Amino acid sequence: MSPGKHLISLLSAIEDPRVVGRTWHKLIDILSIALFSVLAGAQGWDEMEEWGIANEARLRQYLELPHGIPGHDTIRRIFEVLDPKQLDACLLNWVGQVCPDLHSVIAIDGKSVRGSGSHAKGVRALHSVTAYASLSGLVLAQQRCEEKSNEITAIEALLPVLSLKGSLVTIDAIGTQVAIAQEITERGGDYLLVAKDNQPSLAQAVEDYMRIGKAHDWAHMNPSIFETLDKGHGRLETRHCVAVAAPDYLSELHRWPKLKSLVRIERTRDIAGQVSSQTQYLISSAAPDARYLLEASRMHWAIENGLHHCLDVTFREDASTVRLRNATANFATLRRITLNLLRMRPESGKKKRSVAARRKVAGWNPDYLFELLQLTTLQRI
Repeated sequence: MSPGKHLISLLSAIEDPRVVGRTWHKLIDILSIALFSVLAGAQGWDEMEEWGIANEARLRQYLELPHGIPGHDTIRRIFEVLDPKQLDACLLNWVGQVCPDLHSVIAIDGKSVRGSGSHAKGVRALHSVTAYASLSGLVLAQQRCEEKSNEITAIEALLPVLSLKGSLVTIDAIGTQVAIAQEITERGGDYLLVAKDNQPSLAQAVEDYMRIGKAHDWAHMNPSIFETLDKGHGRLETRHCVAVAAPDYLSELHRWPKLKSLVRIERTRDIAGQVSSQTQYLISSAAPDARYLLEASRMHWAIENGLHHCLDVTFREDASTVRLRNATANFATLRRITLNLLRMRPESGKKKRSVAARRKVAGWNPDYLFELLQLTTLQRI
């Protein structure tokens, strides 16, 4: 079954929250129109309805639509009453079944939907923690929390639903917690965590050990060393990584499960003669392989550029003013499902269009949209 058809089958299994016998439109019709229209560029309820009206004849090839296209208020109400956990489960099951073996590096990071909050009304912006497959660019799962300070709890709730065996999990400093490292290793994964001020004794121990090692040219430490050089747009950036085996005698390291490596990454940037540098220290349960750990560290930031930036620029997520909690959460999940759909069908040939460009083409050309979904045959959903 194609990813699009499999997704539709999972959406069809979502429990209808409405009162039986008092519904005018089928739930799967509403969810399908919402999905198709967001894929075509819709940013809100009104645009979902307008897209449905413009494409009603084509939609009737797949949907029953017993009472025509649902109005924007109907679509909004469905997103308000639908339990976000159902759509979250749909995303998790869909990616897990369609792409079960793609998670070599899993980046976990948080993001707020800024437009969902209101200082005047005392409403905090919705915050969520997302697990992202850095190589494929797919969203694996997400966990919501009321604010950034609750990210640790959200990460702890997110990890058990992920398939971590054989994966390297990267998290920024907030995720450097013994319990989180324990959960990752117990589930067959490895961790790469930043040692910073939120774990001061760990950070100091790692920094001191690596500083002494560097001062003595890493003598007797059997270091793994790897360096990259990137040049372009008037910028020269060097990344120098040293990974060494974690020593047994440092008591501060004993709390961290299956810890194998201490890592030092120095980034030097030269922009038009202005040189700046930054040094980062990390710990990992993976073997001290500098090339692998440096690449994993770089891939962690794919969640910023490949997911957060794409959601804000292409899907205008931060500009969304949907403020009712369920509706905000469900709309956010729908955006991530749509992004996954686009990335599951990479373009062939020399011309590789961006996600934004492909979304525009889907809005202009329904044939292209339904081809992305692989719903080209006339089969009822």
